[in-house]
Amino acid sequence: MKRVLILDGAVYRDIYRPADHWRALLGDVPADSVHLPSGEPVPDLRRYTHLVVSGSEASIVRPEPWYHVEADVVRRAANAGLRILGSCFGHQMLARALSGERHVAQAPTPEVGWIALEVLQPDPLFADVPPRHSVFASHFDEVRDPPAPWRVLARSADCAVHAMRHGDDPIWGLQAHPEITPSDARILIEGFLLHEPQLAPLMRPALSAEPRDDGTAMPIVRSFLDA
Repeated sequence: MKRVLILDGAVYRDIYRPADHWRALLGDVPADSVHLPSGEPVPDLRRYTHLVVSGSEASIVRPEPWYHVEADVVRRAANAGLRILGSCFGHQMLARALSGERHVAQAPTPEVGWIALEVLQPDPLFADVPPRHSVFASHFDEVRDPPAPWRVLARSADCAVHAMRHGDDPIWGLQAHPEITPSDARILIEGFLLHEPQLAPLMRPALSAEPRDDGTAMPIVRSFLDA
């Protein structure tokens, strides 16, 4: 029986609730969540078949104590054979936990808003996703030169590693946020303007842009659950 554990890395929980976003896509599949920044204890991984590592407004290159907890959970889940999907910060955490801190870095060109992605090679996770599609992204850091056995699956114009898989293991990272709907994206961007007004030059153009969401979240989640 499938059961999902969501590692919730949200900082501003009034504007960003990733566990809710993922639960909306999981449907009837049971899912628990643990909020690591507040120190909630991690449940026994033996209860779960799938692990989702959420995004976070935190920076992967500015370590917090809870990063070590999350990295340990990722490594234990991988060793136990759980199916793992990381999004945005979670994507970066997979690289950090499984390959080392040198493979995450500040992004030369942050991406905020609706971006176009190109799938570079076939993979079951993208079986029902167009090879070129649009999705929401919001990131200031990125995965850099992931070593073998990582395989890069997708890119954007400004980010070379937008999706990756750990060899043939059921472990995937997505730099974008397919789980965030246009309405949730608006809440997130408006919240950033309140919490971090210095980011306005990046946030305001994203807020005024027309959403371009090709609806890839549900097919990705279906493929992940069936992996």
